[in-house]
Amino acid sequence: MSSTLDRRKFLKATAATGTAAAVSQLAAAPASAAASTPSADAESGASHGRDLDPAVRPPQSWFAGRGVGDQAGPRNLPQDRAADRIVCEIRRPRIPRRDYKVTDFGAVGDGVTDDSAAIAATIAAASRHGGGRVVLPADPATGTAVYFTGPIRLYSRIELHVPAGVTVLFSTDPTVYPLVYTRWQGIECYNYSPNVYAYQATDIAITGDGVLNGQASTGNWWAWKNLETPGFNVLQAYADDGVPVDQRIMGAGNYLPPTMVEPYECERVLLQGVTFVNPPFWHLHPTLSKDVTVEGVTVGPSTGPNTDGCDPESCTRVLIDHCSISVGDDCIAIKAGRNADGRRVNVPCTDLVIQNTAFANGHGGVTIGSEMTGGVAHVYARDLLFSSTDLQAGHRLKTNSVRGGYIQDSNVYRVNAPIIGGPALLIDYTYGEGDTGTYYPDVTDINLLYWTVGQATQAWDVIGYTEDHVGTVTLDNFSVTTQTGTNVLDFIDDFELVDVTINGSPVTSG
Repeated sequence: MSSTLDRRKFLKATAATGTAAAVSQLAAAPASAAASTPSADAESGASHGRDLDPAVRPPQSWFAGRGVGDQAGPRNLPQDRAADRIVCEIRRPRIPRRDYKVTDFGAVGDGVTDDSAAIAATIAAASRHGGGRVVLPADPATGTAVYFTGPIRLYSRIELHVPAGVTVLFSTDPTVYPLVYTRWQGIECYNYSPNVYAYQATDIAITGDGVLNGQASTGNWWAWKNLETPGFNVLQAYADDGVPVDQRIMGAGNYLPPTMVEPYECERVLLQGVTFVNPPFWHLHPTLSKDVTVEGVTVGPSTGPNTDGCDPESCTRVLIDHCSISVGDDCIAIKAGRNADGRRVNVPCTDLVIQNTAFANGHGGVTIGSEMTGGVAHVYARDLLFSSTDLQAGHRLKTNSVRGGYIQDSNVYRVNAPIIGGPALLIDYTYGEGDTGTYYPDVTDINLLYWTVGQATQAWDVIGYTEDHVGTVTLDNFSVTTQTGTNVLDFIDDFELVDVTINGSPVTSG
């Protein structure tokens, strides 16, 4: 654990100072499954999913029909300049230009045969030769294929490529999922492997226009929602009592379902083009990772409990771009560890850009928390579309006095919101345990700029504590055509309104 802890200290220091110092590359052992070398080992298989140079980007035409375009408002805000700097600093994976087809290693792709061993063998061969693109090909005759598999593990310099017409179906049998080092709702433990998992890997990717389907339903993983409380209470007690992580063994009998895609302590991660649906738990969960790009993906529609769309946790430099999200919980939830364990690890989530993205159903569009104990800072979310009565809040910040931590410098701007099912801005200090602890959160410098809202229940619902106020919140060039409820504002130090219009009338105070 010593090397991991050292890396965390370094991540914390670089996040606090805003430096772009390089972190030492983390090596991961190749898969152990034996495999023969493919005949096309040196094949060059360039695609829009391949990014062999950090300066290379897909052509703009590739984004046609993906996400949403620019929204109304000036393009040269200070927030834009800060966001652009982050985007320019994010490094993309460098993966060798050679393909390894899983069908060359015995995969069938008929949706019935278990292709787990063949996929693992292909990844092992690619890893043994220094990396490459692991392709799940479509049938040439039909242009389709369905691969049934257990969990997939990625290693350094591996790209999993799922082309158009291809679907990956993940097993819902918990016994095929080994226990791995993970976080479950912000607490470190050993629990079931995610559907796709990587640990301490560099240069990894999942690309293509195919579908990854976790097959979760009320008949399997989602039914665990009603069974998880005793197991989670055990996990929280482990964290509160300082039990070492390697002794926090969850898994069977605890009913804590795994996430779908989780790069854990990884560097240079790309998720591009793929559709992700029906996860056991959260869809995308990059954790303690650096330089993460989520680009052109579709998340959902998924309706199950805790099916968050994308939850970067304790990460540094994240780009979410041209995505479409419709889920059963928060669309995006930025996190940084929970309670005692979050204070032990103490790594913030910082330098995030969310742009050109559409949000439909969900508890919150751009959400921060509730697991935010390590702190969240420097969030830039721009050119967004909120468009569902089933979206319960636009910008949602949720915390309490058990979480502690901070949320600072969150900027959500140039937003087109024809309809939001709840408030445009929700700052909730009563989430979860509420005001039952002694670790008061620090929430300040929250900025909503250039919002055009057609209908919402409230423009804002902001309540701090009598003993711990919300800091500064600014709404600038913000309009709501039809507001059906009453705004709520209490225990806040500085609430600034500039050019705010609600129900056709200017508003100058909260």
